[in-house]
Amino acid sequence: MSGENPFAQFEKSFTKDGTVYKYFDLAAISSKYAQLPYSIRVLFESGVRNCDNFHILEKDVESILGWTPDLKQGTNDVEVSFKPARVILQDFTGVPAVVDFAAMRDAVLDLGGNPEKINPIVPADLVIDHSVQVDFARVPDALTKNQNLEFERNKERFTFLKWGARAFNNMLIVPPGSGIVHQVNLEYLARVVFENNAADGSKILYPDSVVGTDSHTTMINGLGVLGWGVGGIEAEAVMLGQSISMLLPEVIGYKLEGKLSPLATSTDLVLTITKHLRQLGVVGKFVEFYGPGVAELSIADRATISNMCPEYGATVGYFPIDENTLGYMMKTNRSEKKVDIIREYLQATQQLRNYADAAQDPKFTQSISLDLATVVTSVSGPKRPHDRVSVSNMPEDFKSCLSSPVGFKGFAIEPEALAATGEFQWDDGKTYKLQHGSVVIAAITSCTNTSNPSVMLGAGLLAKNAVEKGLNILPYIKTSLSPGSGVVTYYLKESGVIPYLEQLGFNIVGYGCMTCIGNSGPLEENVVNTIEKNGLVCAGVLSGNRNFEGRIHPNTRANYLASPLLVIAYAIAGRVDIDFEKEPLGVDGNGKNVFLRDIWPTRAEIQEVENKHVIPAMFQEVYSKIELGSEDWQTLQVSDGKLYPWSADSTYIKRPPFFEGMTRELPQLKSIQNARCLLFLGDSVTTDHISPAGSIARNSPAARFLSGRNLTPRDFNSYGSRRGNDAIMARGTFANIRLVNKLITKTGPRTLHVPSQEELDIFDAAERYREEGTPLVLVVGKDYGSGSSRDWAAKGPFLLGVKAVIAESYERIHRSNLVGMGIIPLQFLPGQNAETLNLNGREAYNIALPQSGLKPGQIIKVEADGNVFETTLRFDTEVDITYYQNGGILNYMIRKILS
Repeated sequence: MSGENPFAQFEKSFTKDGTVYKYFDLAAISSKYAQLPYSIRVLFESGVRNCDNFHILEKDVESILGWTPDLKQGTNDVEVSFKPARVILQDFTGVPAVVDFAAMRDAVLDLGGNPEKINPIVPADLVIDHSVQVDFARVPDALTKNQNLEFERNKERFTFLKWGARAFNNMLIVPPGSGIVHQVNLEYLARVVFENNAADGSKILYPDSVVGTDSHTTMINGLGVLGWGVGGIEAEAVMLGQSISMLLPEVIGYKLEGKLSPLATSTDLVLTITKHLRQLGVVGKFVEFYGPGVAELSIADRATISNMCPEYGATVGYFPIDENTLGYMMKTNRSEKKVDIIREYLQATQQLRNYADAAQDPKFTQSISLDLATVVTSVSGPKRPHDRVSVSNMPEDFKSCLSSPVGFKGFAIEPEALAATGEFQWDDGKTYKLQHGSVVIAAITSCTNTSNPSVMLGAGLLAKNAVEKGLNILPYIKTSLSPGSGVVTYYLKESGVIPYLEQLGFNIVGYGCMTCIGNSGPLEENVVNTIEKNGLVCAGVLSGNRNFEGRIHPNTRANYLASPLLVIAYAIAGRVDIDFEKEPLGVDGNGKNVFLRDIWPTRAEIQEVENKHVIPAMFQEVYSKIELGSEDWQTLQVSDGKLYPWSADSTYIKRPPFFEGMTRELPQLKSIQNARCLLFLGDSVTTDHISPAGSIARNSPAARFLSGRNLTPRDFNSYGSRRGNDAIMARGTFANIRLVNKLITKTGPRTLHVPSQEELDIFDAAERYREEGTPLVLVVGKDYGSGSSRDWAAKGPFLLGVKAVIAESYERIHRSNLVGMGIIPLQFLPGQNAETLNLNGREAYNIALPQSGLKPGQIIKVEADGNVFETTLRFDTEVDITYYQNGGILNYMIRKILS
């Protein structure tokens, strides 16, 4: 706490066990503080503590303190700076971040600077959790087999990350096999309140806050830690000490009242909230939960709701800290002394919430409410996480989807093909039949639900009841269980439900983000052939948070998000169009029909098992070994050098070309002349469409590149695992099989080279344009870049030669990534789009940019073959201008370090 801080006079302290703890008395600064939403109080504290009138200005702090319920998005231009306490990464996004850091060191050295200045200033934790896929499912020892194959495939990536942990200060690498990033964050990494050492031997206390390179970083809001996902490029800047520039957000108060019914789960609740908030429209806003119903929810329940924040579109879904939060910290083996200090600090700074006390309710921009008792058993799909369907309506809803036009709720199956079926033989010699709605993947997976003992133990009890009734799952359905951490395995074993899960085929296959990210692994060839030959809309059912087209598996066209209990139920049923009320799951040993209601455990049964078997000792046992890693990890040999020894032969790790030819001087800003439209796209193009993370198709440019280096399809791995190699990722940009490009007639990763009228793979078309010296633009619809926060969704287009995107609207994180790569985001004026302006994507585009004086939100004229129209420059802040003028965030950071 430097004397240069203008708020130093508000520093207070208390002493505990001989240690002095210092903090800022926030309420003493102004009476306005007590009126602020709790999420805004975290922003305020960070501003006060970091205020130096250089990185954080006094006016930033005053702006945050001046937050009012009257602040409205669209008319608000109040820009503030925020310094998060830490950064968290997973390996799919973390590898390119560490690759960039290594390349930046080389660039700084080439420009005459000290490369070791490229180093994280704030704590950065990287969890290796996205590498493992379900190659082995319903087989003995599936976990060991998957983990061994994971290590074999990814040894080079893991070696690189282990080097990074040694080469960079302030960076912790959590080895593979430890769990999924968000659950490890919740159970182990989160500080809730930081304790930093001061020069005088005292401790400095301040709220934990975090930005992460995964959209679902928001899960930590369930623990009262303010956090959200940012682009990988933006996260790298934060790691280097740069503050985040943001507009002061609206805060939507979401009041919860009542109690969940005995049959409803936290998954049903989050799907209900997701649909509700998506309909309301909360993009770019904070959502803060309050009301007596919050106290009825466990921290795991709250984390489930916060996890799906990207699906309802908000920046955060925040649950202020209460005594339940502190109880969870004790349960997850945080020390009693630590929790006592946190409590005293939070009470002193008015950040400890009592949800039963309405007098503590702040004023919100807007308030909405939900009676928990109205929540019913639900799933969401078949293509989007916010398309909730009550289970009772599933038969009719799925039937409607089959015949509806192609869209988010339609497959356009012709009437004569609605009854299509296909048969195949299995290893047991029996013949099985597939039809529309047949389940072929059932996965208890991902961060959303596996952090929650109530639904995991509920699934185990349901499995036990099902087995005891003689029910089973058809052998061709690919079932899997991938817990979020080793703690889950502990309590599933201790409660005695593992044998029943395994008997149904739900073997533990790995610890990490698997089916939900597209790491579902291959289906058996006879199943795939039957689906493709008969044009069947088969289904995946998963307890994840994303079900976009082409994400889960190429052959599951319908994908539904569901609670772990329902994943098992639909797997037993074998189809998603079952009416659970009227149709039995099967028959018992006496020939009596067994319905879902006969095996569904009550909330009281689940809570009894949870209270008995989820104990702090489990967390202590699992996390005491987390940084050590497996024997394979320990035997990895890495270089001790501070500069990475790049290998020209590597297909995983390659020095990116982003800094080639870089100078200390700013590049000259130029208008875009005679650009061509690389892709002409519609609404809701996700980062899955732009930069897939799943399998590499055998006929793709990336496959041809790998084959040219003597790799077989078995060794291709996934796009996600190869994010450290720009040659692969450029070829994988827009490689999604479900991409709908209006320049061509068929769905898929192809486009039109306009001058020759030749249809090519997208990468090949971009290469042709590059050889011709032609810059490129994208013309797209609404919500461009929704979904996971993938920096390669911006890096890839940059490498393809895209200079600008013209969209109806953007997802926030992706737009910041575009700016971070020096791609200019333009937006059609309200009421206008490509259709109203008679654009067809075959025009030559001219975009006139002023040589100086760029401003956020200014009007930029675009000319397309003589058709002149106006667009809005979608820069939110002056900082965006600075980044763009530097050619991107990382170039700016290098110049800043050199100066």
